[in-house]
Amino acid sequence: MTTRKNRLLPLLPTALLLSLTTACGGAAGADGDGDPSTVTVTVGYQSKTINTVTAGTLLRSLGYFEEELAARGKKDGVTYRVEWQDYATGAPITAQMTAGKIDIGSMGDFPLLINAARGKELKQPTRLVAVTGYNLRGGLNTVVTRPGSPLRSLADLRGKKVSTSVGSAADGTLVRALQQAGVDPDKDVRKLNQQPSVGASALASGSVDALSQFVAWPGKLAFEGKATALYDGAQLNLPTFHGVTVREEFAKERAGILDDFLRAQRRATDHLRAHPVAAAESVAKATGLPAEVVYLYNGAHGIATFDPELRPELIAALKADVPVLKAAGLVRDVDVDGFVDPAPLKRAVTSPAYPVSAAAKPELWLKGANTTRVFESPEELLKAVKGTDVRAAYVPDALTGTRWFADRAVWVADGARLRAFVTRASAEKYAGGRPGARVIGYAEALELAS
Repeated sequence: MTTRKNRLLPLLPTALLLSLTTACGGAAGADGDGDPSTVTVTVGYQSKTINTVTAGTLLRSLGYFEEELAARGKKDGVTYRVEWQDYATGAPITAQMTAGKIDIGSMGDFPLLINAARGKELKQPTRLVAVTGYNLRGGLNTVVTRPGSPLRSLADLRGKKVSTSVGSAADGTLVRALQQAGVDPDKDVRKLNQQPSVGASALASGSVDALSQFVAWPGKLAFEGKATALYDGAQLNLPTFHGVTVREEFAKERAGILDDFLRAQRRATDHLRAHPVAAAESVAKATGLPAEVVYLYNGAHGIATFDPELRPELIAALKADVPVLKAAGLVRDVDVDGFVDPAPLKRAVTSPAYPVSAAAKPELWLKGANTTRVFESPEELLKAVKGTDVRAAYVPDALTGTRWFADRAVWVADGARLRAFVTRASAEKYAGGRPGARVIGYAEALELAS
């Protein structure tokens, strides 16, 4: 008998991945007309996965990669052209890479491992050469339900339908979180393998009970009033990240171009960190996502930290992800140490390393402003909100530090202190351990702050 797990596998493995490769053009080399003086470099990215913008959406809009290649072209007499290919998830990027049709791609940690495994199987090995954005606790993934849903915890998902993208970082969070809650992700939950946009529509229509997805879908749905957070991925306290992968053959034959890409990525990262509001507006314009949602993740105190460095914590997390994918039958094994290659980044980027990001703080973005205000406490933020024309107010979860929209958070009044939480379950847990503390709504929190 075919198990549910095996019925989902055809959406990811070799046969389907290869079938996707007919849709796009070739990778680096002479153009289709055979002109050896023109070289096309093909980059696969995910515009709406805004944790990858420094290697995708933002990098493309800034034109830094093209600038680096133009400088190279003046030296060697070659015209370089970049072809950007946009996808919803990492799986089709892997398909194109293993067919030799994409040179450089960006995707999440779980898809990166599948990328490594497929590359080895199909004799088109790939290498992880940089990180785009990360969260050391796992806050980039969230499980959400419909507003007004009776579901209050992951335990309530027994017997329910949950949409996710199998093999994605969000799927990994869902599996681990369910297991921690004592729920069997294969037997107790009906998991539907859907692209993020399909899952969002399924949640809105009521055809699924919950959605587990990666940045920026949970924040987008919450901002639009279409979802309520059920589980904050940071509760796992396991790092999650997105990174840049390259075909090994390309990295060897076109090492200079890879260096140009990594330098351009670092420049885009510098730009994002120096001009977070402008960067959020740029990404929003390119993707159609609300700028307020982009800033939730990519802002100065956002959920994501942008840094190309292959940090030891992230590589350790990648190794810890392998057993999860093996248990799901999505990979046989992955040689993480052989997949990770820090040499190109060290060779290409000589800029000092970024300092470790400080803990998130409450932040206010007023309409018409091109800067934000940062506060030391939730109470100060709420006082500043009253009587102003707010574009977005952000507040960190009191337990996990995950930043969320203040008006979508669950608040607790604990004496004179006000604390915010991404989920109701966390708020109730916090309040339950403190005599006199109580869960309140956003309107009451505003009143108490004043």
